[in-house]
Amino acid sequence: MSDQTGPAASEHAVSRPRLGSLTLVPKADEKLSTRDFKSDQEVRWCPGCGDYAILAAFQGFLPELEIPRENLVIISGIGCSSRLPYYVNSYGMHSIHGRAPAIATGLAASRPDLSVWVITGDGDALSIGGNHLIHALRRNVNVKILLFNNRIYGLTKGQYSPTSEQGKVTKSTPFGSLDTPFNPVSLALGAEASFVARTIDSDRKHLTSVLRAAADHRGTAFVEIYQNCPIFNDDAFAAVTEPGSRDEHLIRLEHGEPIRFGADGSQGLRFSRHGSLEIADAAAGPDSLLRHDAHAADPSYAFALSRLDSSDVARTPIGVFRQVQRASYDELMTAQIETAREQQGDGDLTALLAGNDTWQVG
Repeated sequence: MSDQTGPAASEHAVSRPRLGSLTLVPKADEKLSTRDFKSDQEVRWCPGCGDYAILAAFQGFLPELEIPRENLVIISGIGCSSRLPYYVNSYGMHSIHGRAPAIATGLAASRPDLSVWVITGDGDALSIGGNHLIHALRRNVNVKILLFNNRIYGLTKGQYSPTSEQGKVTKSTPFGSLDTPFNPVSLALGAEASFVARTIDSDRKHLTSVLRAAADHRGTAFVEIYQNCPIFNDDAFAAVTEPGSRDEHLIRLEHGEPIRFGADGSQGLRFSRHGSLEIADAAAGPDSLLRHDAHAADPSYAFALSRLDSSDVARTPIGVFRQVQRASYDELMTAQIETAREQQGDGDLTALLAGNDTWQVG
């Protein structure tokens, strides 16, 4: 836990969503601030690490949720990013490598009154944790997954990760990586995630807006955050963070708005004859250029957007790629349990354990 005793239990109950006897009970007269979400632990990352900016934005955003700290849970795996639960004054768990989505699934499914967030990195989520990640996404568990992507293993001192570009020279690939890297946004869309977004550690305004949209989404919200590692992979995303170049490389996505980019907005996007997206001159006419539709039911369009990204971040979309509504896993599970209870009554655990499929030996 980030607080060894946990936040104090609330004293004044108000009307909130329930699951059986579980109730959200914030203090009626309490308005939380950023300070309330800062733990007493010393924040320890390397100087200049992008994790500091993400933590500050996250702590600054949490009061907007308007929920008590005891109903906020942050679960992480292993890695530099996974230290974050220590620094937030809420309940939390620093779990084992790659397993944070599995632990969060159990918690969110059994306690829908909680706001459950997963903090993970590109190595933690996409290597040993890849299987857990894709199944959380396809099940649409009501958790928010923040993947810090710095394209390197930082905690273990600079080995290549599943998102490192091909040819990357690291301590574990002295002659260059042979692996084709994952595109996390493409992976999430391929796993049928209902909310997929990308943002950048150094753009606090954009990062906060994406966190807000993720929090409002019912179901799994997956957010990739480009995060700089100044020690082992410095300036990996410099093209989209430096003021002199970012406008040329960033494609900012706003639902319902025309997609324009370039320093003067002179470029847009259109579909090619093969269904992929291609860059077009904005002067060619608005009818042939795309408006962003994050709510398109078919993920093909969002996937095409994700394929614009490349290792050199020459054309990088940021914002919400996809946001569609479908029943979350915990909603479906709760409804199934209620239906079974109505039809069959409360179950008998003893009878189940000693049923027809058990026998004694000797």
